[in-house]
Amino acid sequence: MNLTMNPDDQAYRAKFLNWLSENIPAEGTSAEAKISGDWCAQAEIFRKFQRKLFDAGYAGIHWSKEYGGQSGTLMQHIIVTEELSTNYPWKMFDGLSVGLVAPTLLSRGTEEQKKEFIPKILSGEHIWCQGFSEPNAGSDLANLSTSAVRIGERYVVNGQKVWTSIGHLADFCILVVRTDPTVGKHKGLSYLLVDMKSPGVTVRPIKQITGEAEYNEIFFDDVEVPFDRLVGKENEGWLIAITTLMFERIMNEISIVPKLQQTLDRLIDLTSNTTRYGQAMIKDPVYRQKIALLQVELEVMRLNQYRNLATLLKGEMPGPEGSIGKIFWSELNQRMQETAMEIMGPYSQLLKGSKYAEDNGKWAFDFLRARGNTIEGGTTEIQKNIIGERVLGLPKDTVRRN
Repeated sequence: MNLTMNPDDQAYRAKFLNWLSENIPAEGTSAEAKISGDWCAQAEIFRKFQRKLFDAGYAGIHWSKEYGGQSGTLMQHIIVTEELSTNYPWKMFDGLSVGLVAPTLLSRGTEEQKKEFIPKILSGEHIWCQGFSEPNAGSDLANLSTSAVRIGERYVVNGQKVWTSIGHLADFCILVVRTDPTVGKHKGLSYLLVDMKSPGVTVRPIKQITGEAEYNEIFFDDVEVPFDRLVGKENEGWLIAITTLMFERIMNEISIVPKLQQTLDRLIDLTSNTTRYGQAMIKDPVYRQKIALLQVELEVMRLNQYRNLATLLKGEMPGPEGSIGKIFWSELNQRMQETAMEIMGPYSQLLKGSKYAEDNGKWAFDFLRARGNTIEGGTTEIQKNIIGERVLGLPKDTVRRN
């Protein structure tokens, strides 16, 4: 495996960085934006900037021009994703729409669906959300009960989804529903594309420990979905949902590694500028060892990401190995945040607005937000099962608990 950039890739990175320096929105990079709860404002920043990326040829770089892409290389896409992750806190709009929905449609959608939706995803016209989890089917996704009954050339959907990121801002939703309740739970599912403005769709925000409400409950009451919004075949939605999740775990790593490196750099600065017992804490051997270990773990994650990217560069589909990275980044970020709390001591309790809060409360905010890392996108327990069964080939857990 050789992921060293050739001269053309190096020139492409330099060209993009030059464009980025002239076009990145100042309001999106401010310290205030990093802990802002104004999701509507963030969505507007994203839409405008995504349109600029699209017009300049930096969106959907490795996808066909037929669907709004640039017919470039995957390495060019990786370059742009890494630099954006380093320089622009765009929250999760691009990660969901461009990172999950578009590649799923490219691999599983009809020609009509690709031509209708992908250009609007790449241009920022459409923001998408993911309707997978339910109150009684979170980690066990296939146990969902939201139903879709076909009547003529449409489905009628009834049920509820929960923990839907940015559902209150989304234009469309990728929705997994049960279309055949008479077969095994994995066999009776279908995958629909739902207009969030459809009559019968109700979105209710869920306030988090951070004070934000990026997650939502979504209720579907006799919501009509045209039959041509079915992705793949009826009752084969499980395979398509797995495709989405694999893209989520692999592609997220590309953007997460630069962000974790930024967090570690900030942690080193915090340790260097915080004194205890008359000396900077960076001189404390305990914390020096902790930070060194975090750097080693980050490098391990980077190398694992390169291994996954090598699969994509060969033109293959992402596999279950993405679960390794999901566990690694989520737990690594939590360890970084916990170390910051230790270093700040009592000051770690201070939130945004206090004149004594470090980085205007961003450390405290990120610590609280990190608690969800090992739950969102599939819990750590589920990821371990996937790795054991599908990567290592271990037998399935057959123990039944009362």
